[in-house]
Amino acid sequence: MSDLAIRGEGLGKRYRIGQQERYLALRDILARSLKAPWGLLRANGSDSNHRPQHIWALKDVSFEVREGEVVGIIGRNGAGKTTLLKILARVTRPTEGCAEVRGRMGSLLEVGTGFHPELTGRENVYLSGAILGMGKKEIGRKFDEIVAFAEVDKFVDTPLKYYSTGMQMRLAFAVAAHLEPEILLVDEVLAVGDLDFQKKCLGKMSDVAKGGRTILFVSHQMNQVRRLCERAIWVDAGRIRAAGPVGEAVAAYEAFVMNPDKDHGNSQGCFLGWAIPGQGNVLRNGAKDLAMHFVLRLNEPIVRGHFGVEILSERNVVVVGWGFDGIEIRPGPQELVLRVPQLPLRPGAYSLLCSLFDRGNNMTGGRLIEQWYAVPPLTVDTTPVAHPQDRWCGFLNIPAQLETGSSKRA
Repeated sequence: MSDLAIRGEGLGKRYRIGQQERYLALRDILARSLKAPWGLLRANGSDSNHRPQHIWALKDVSFEVREGEVVGIIGRNGAGKTTLLKILARVTRPTEGCAEVRGRMGSLLEVGTGFHPELTGRENVYLSGAILGMGKKEIGRKFDEIVAFAEVDKFVDTPLKYYSTGMQMRLAFAVAAHLEPEILLVDEVLAVGDLDFQKKCLGKMSDVAKGGRTILFVSHQMNQVRRLCERAIWVDAGRIRAAGPVGEAVAAYEAFVMNPDKDHGNSQGCFLGWAIPGQGNVLRNGAKDLAMHFVLRLNEPIVRGHFGVEILSERNVVVVGWGFDGIEIRPGPQELVLRVPQLPLRPGAYSLLCSLFDRGNNMTGGRLIEQWYAVPPLTVDTTPVAHPQDRWCGFLNIPAQLETGSSKRA
């Protein structure tokens, strides 16, 4: 028996361009017909020849997701990511192609999807569970856990219409994650919550994934995608641009976003890429004797240059930086190797900012060849040894030992 959980074949979705007509009373229709009798025959979203205009939100999309996989869907706004999830969730039908979903599915496509504003939080939890095909007793066993996770204990018997957007989102996510669907579709809902709740949701989705369930996760936060997903699918202009291991797909997407024309730098040269040999952009298995290789192309030689590298946190704070003066680099493809004896950073994603100057006779300034945010960013995937909570461990991941005993000073 096939272990496929989701399969899409030749999926396409076409929408008609134009605004939906507002409700009109009979008197409005009669008044309009007297003023412009032929106007009522004109279709919305039509061109000058009265032919409807259409746009393809998805076109010829084919992919497979196996049971237990966690797959990220990435791409720019309007690329077709949400449309794809709506087709899988049976919210909308494809114009062409077919999609198969095997297993009980929970979806979180928008804040409060499937909730009724007049019902209380408690009633909406049971309603959502029933939609997922769960019995009342099964929902009841999870109810307290759902409410505690969503942090809406005091408001659980209040109608949902009085909830803030954040409260609705927390409850919707808690229901979708705790009622144990075999397949979970999540679409960029974590952007609504604060940082603590985002971490809480990511931790819960990680637990769901470890339980062998299938997750499709749409997000614009590449750090979240790297942390949670095994594979990624890059959707661009309604088509799949790249698909594969999460590091490769995200790197390709980031390179396109940051360098869409692939023509950065000036006429003297530009950076082409970087890597840690054998690890790509991911620092694993400790942080000692690290070698970072930066590849660039020069059209003219640099006789007295300056090369600088900064490692920046997610909030763009400089964690550490190095600068090297008086370097000589020949024309053509070249490689700069930065060797660091130790880099004990806590796990996470970091930006690398590289700067190359040709200072000539000016040792305090010179001509900027290029300032480049390295693509892909540096990902530190080591075991946390400093503190179990991110907010207390700072930037560094340095082990320590603690000894206890009776004090002689007492």
